[in-house]
Amino acid sequence: MATDSKVHTFEEVSKHKDAKDCWLIIDGKVYDVTPFMDDHPGGDEVLLAATGKDATNDFEDVGHSDAARDEMQKFFIGHIDSSTVPANTAYVPPQQAPYNHDKTADFVIRILQFVVPLLILALAFGVRHYTKAE
Repeated sequence: MATDSKVHTFEEVSKHKDAKDCWLIIDGKVYDVTPFMDDHPGGDEVLLAATGKDATNDFEDVGHSDAARDEMQKFFIGHIDSSTVPANTAYVPPQQAPYNHDKTADFVIRILQFVVPLLILALAFGVRHYTKAE
């Protein structure tokens, strides 16, 4: 683990977001994971997707082992200035028009569910009656 305890701003960390220069923020700490890009079991895409934001939830959701947590300490380069990290915005779904239940269509479907089987039954009796008479 590096002894450097430099405090980085979010703006500074978010500039390091490609495969040749990748920094992550996890639990208020900054990690330069560039040397680990090729060795990460989930692939470098996973690490790149976690750049430019606080990746703590992404890291915790995967359920990393204690060995993985120990391994990441060698990539530690400092702390994040928490006052510079933007707040997570909650997802707000777009407004939808209220559902307008069409009662006429519902009535027609109920009638058809009753009438169609009766028509099929009547047709079957009619065919049976005319074929039996011959």
